[in-house]
Amino acid sequence: MTDLLNLFADPAAANLQNLSPPVQTALVLGLTALIPIALMTTTCFTRVVIVLSFVRQGLGTQQVPPNLVLTGLAMFLTLFIMQPVFAEIDREALRPHVRRELNTVQALQKAADVHKRWMLRHTRKRDLALFIHLSGQTQIQEPEQTPFLTVVPAFVISELKTAFIMGFCVYLPFLMVDLVVSSVLTSMGMVMMPPVTISAPFKVLLFVLADGWHLVTHAVAASYG
Repeated sequence: MTDLLNLFADPAAANLQNLSPPVQTALVLGLTALIPIALMTTTCFTRVVIVLSFVRQGLGTQQVPPNLVLTGLAMFLTLFIMQPVFAEIDREALRPHVRRELNTVQALQKAADVHKRWMLRHTRKRDLALFIHLSGQTQIQEPEQTPFLTVVPAFVISELKTAFIMGFCVYLPFLMVDLVVSSVLTSMGMVMMPPVTISAPFKVLLFVLADGWHLVTHAVAASYG
């Protein structure tokens, strides 16, 4: 317990290699459990999976593609988009750590700084200012001075807003198809027939003819510059 308190009290002066084996094991297991949360909150996974979910919702195909397919596609798109960031972390933190130029804490700090710079590039100033204000950190003058744990929630709500804007743009054409089909059915007196039954094949056809998956994937990847 003393080792853990010292680590969190002064992480810059601590060295994970000097911790007792039980403490090292507990830290490794704890970090492993946080990997899924980190994937969803500190990478582009949130934006990608929400946009893909809007596509499926707009198509009205229920569970096609299945959740597993959408999640897998979102995961690999995340790895593809984040590849430059991971390469920089490998160059700036992992390789120097392997060469014993940086200890474990220094390498983790370097990797966090690289990742924080990427998150700041995709975080709205208004969202960042909100969490700086809530944290009461009035001494911050530059975005780079913001602590990592303050940047993460600001980045998440920025991603959510961007994802919903993109989802609206994706959903709008499908809504227009529903409106046209509904108007045609009403004019023909077929008010008892659900418009979704007729519009679903047309929406799928429109999506396929427009090469929708290509366009959506390109839009999501290009949104990160």
